[in-house]
Amino acid sequence: MSAPRKLVEVRDLKMHFPIHGGFLQRRMGEVKAVDGVTFDIYEGETLGLVGESGCGKSTCGRALIRLYEVTSGEVRIDGRNIAHAGPEALRKMRPTMQMVFQDPQASLNPRMTVASIIGEPLDEHTKLSRKERLERIYELMDQVGLNRDFANRYPHEFSGGQRQRIGIARALALHPKFIVCDEPIAALDVSIQAQVVNLLEDLQEKLGLTYLFISHDLSMVRHIADRVAVMYLGKVVELAPRDRLYTDPQHPYTQALLSAVPEPDPELASGRKRTILTGDVPSPSNPPPGCNFSTRCPKVMEVCRKIDPEFREVAPGQFAACHLLNDPASPPGPDAAAGTEATPINQTGSPT
Repeated sequence: MSAPRKLVEVRDLKMHFPIHGGFLQRRMGEVKAVDGVTFDIYEGETLGLVGESGCGKSTCGRALIRLYEVTSGEVRIDGRNIAHAGPEALRKMRPTMQMVFQDPQASLNPRMTVASIIGEPLDEHTKLSRKERLERIYELMDQVGLNRDFANRYPHEFSGGQRQRIGIARALALHPKFIVCDEPIAALDVSIQAQVVNLLEDLQEKLGLTYLFISHDLSMVRHIADRVAVMYLGKVVELAPRDRLYTDPQHPYTQALLSAVPEPDPELASGRKRTILTGDVPSPSNPPPGCNFSTRCPKVMEVCRKIDPEFREVAPGQFAACHLLNDPASPPGPDAAAGTEATPINQTGSPT
């Protein structure tokens, strides 16, 4: 059996937003929303991206498909580097990558009908005849479970779940390979969330889609994701196959996150130990020296406040950035002592 192909390759991705102030609006600093992220997404899989609000999840997802101009780093989708591609080259790559937004009401033009919204990508990127365009719109509505009779209605006439289906149909219009799902169920009623997630899973199976599924709902991520990456203050602190991450988390932040997930079984819940983090998340414009999590970590050591830990493989297929997981017989190398970044490690365990 051949190894799965890497559809998305991210290397040391940084997304920094400038801060301007003063009378002349000079650059005073920068918000390090995404600060050196490295991971791969394999063809046909779903990578879950989780973390607290403000950790950089959504910014990372938008940077991957160039909705933001990347500060530095490399993003390859289907073998093509999109991080610094020119406008014309990027336009040709757009059909490969699409996005489903968090708020279906805000992401749909209230003055356009459903047919116009779904058909807009077809107008921009294809030369279909009017009949072919309408047939494709109806086909997409069928795929996401929308009645064809609704084609000439406007977004305000639909429920939240139906509006999200419209957004999904629009994302599917150009036969993409990779879709960023930016908290697609966060704005929906709990009763509708499962329907939308099941729809995404069905479409993935039928169309061979690859997802980056961004969410703060750890229970839903456990249901849909194949692997999970955990972000904290702009960096990925742990990445592992779903079952291994939920049963044996290695990073203290991941352990704290999972301890907060509600347990429906009262007997199991009574035996669980909750990890309570103290303090606030540091500002992304002024992250602490060393490990970003050092100011809140219950297991912090002196080295954590000075040296940024290397993101490395701590178990087969499981990666984490924590000094607690380093071999005590192997002291930090000269690069780490000097405060320079360690060589990023990819999912195969080899330097990138």
